[in-house]
Amino acid sequence: LDGGRVGRPMLRQASTDPLVFSSPPAVTSPCKILKCNSEFWAATSGSHHLGAEEAPEFCTALRAYAHCTRRTARTCRGDLAYHSAVHGIDDLMVQHNCSKDGPTSQPRLRTLPPGDSQERSDSPEICHYEKSFHKHSAAPNYTHCGLFGDPHLRTFTDTFQTCKVQGAWPLIDNNYLNVQVTNTPVLPGSSATATSKLTIIFKSFQECVDQKVYQAEMDELPAAFADGSKNGGDKHGANSLKITEKVSGQHIEIQAKYIGTTIVVRQVGRYLTFAVRMPEEVVNAVEDRDSQGLYLCLRGCPLNQQIDFQTIRSAQATEGRARRKGPSLPAPPEAFTYETATAKCREKLPVEDLYFQSCVFDLLTTGDVNFMLAAYYAFEDVKMLHSNKDKLHLYERTRDLTPGNTAPTGTHPTLWVALLCLCWLCLL
Repeated sequence: LDGGRVGRPMLRQASTDPLVFSSPPAVTSPCKILKCNSEFWAATSGSHHLGAEEAPEFCTALRAYAHCTRRTARTCRGDLAYHSAVHGIDDLMVQHNCSKDGPTSQPRLRTLPPGDSQERSDSPEICHYEKSFHKHSAAPNYTHCGLFGDPHLRTFTDTFQTCKVQGAWPLIDNNYLNVQVTNTPVLPGSSATATSKLTIIFKSFQECVDQKVYQAEMDELPAAFADGSKNGGDKHGANSLKITEKVSGQHIEIQAKYIGTTIVVRQVGRYLTFAVRMPEEVVNAVEDRDSQGLYLCLRGCPLNQQIDFQTIRSAQATEGRARRKGPSLPAPPEAFTYETATAKCREKLPVEDLYFQSCVFDLLTTGDVNFMLAAYYAFEDVKMLHSNKDKLHLYERTRDLTPGNTAPTGTHPTLWVALLCLCWLCLL
């Protein structure tokens, strides 16, 4: 990254210090990685700067950490926090010249420093992304990504897609932040899926924050990180990472000022929605962009996971009716016709853009009125988080457009509406 170009010191990759996996004790998942993280954190607290005489003690705690992760490996497959911990343990073993063979320790109780770290407000400048810009330099460029509904994805380049992506998928993966979502079928035998679990890992960063993990699942939207804290831990700039509960059990906001990032997580009905505002510099902060793998907010969904309405258009032209590719959808539990779905969506989304079309599509395929609210709140989050107010509404599928561009605002949505109607006719 060219830090000089934006008038800001180059962001450095998150450091691996003894607190890099400081996460929580209590989870309901059978994967106990957070317990392992918490024990290692307790055993090594206060050891930010290890001298030679402390290295054996640290290596002992690290071996205990590795042993704990091995015990829980079978139940942690696909868990992002688990794989992050295993990778970090290997790095720390090499960094501190630790042998994999040797004694393991019992975790000691962590002793908090004087004062309550939750109350700190004097963060250094490096922990406030916007304040670190010089007065006469260009302001940072911010981007937005959102995931909601069946699910529908709006990428950092304003590409809008409807995807299947069942199971666990990485939504964001850069030097400072990992976000993974798990999507499950809305109805048995249906290709319609929605987000049932969300894991966010904020990596340890300089003197600003310790590593923090946030996890949300259906019917559980915590107002704190998994270790019970609401900020970035015990470092000097801890309050540059904070969680705020907007509506209990329904809406939380995470401010990560040290990377200029705002995240909104909601539970609407049984499922979760995600929205983020992030500087381009942070979005593109990856070690090797060509080999970083799939990252939905940046690269979009794989072609074989996208629901392609172009296919429906072609089938309509040749056969007189559209047939949706993939498994046929069972009849929704609640009978929405195209007219009633359109009327219901228009109550909250008067502009017939892709958020409106997504609402109609979701009501027809699921019969769940909460998907109308998910589309509404997703657009409300766009209004709050998107930096370009001219790009709030999207009217055309943008997968085939040049990255960063959207369809002209004058594009008429009637054909899109007709195609959704044809989708519904296929279910009858």
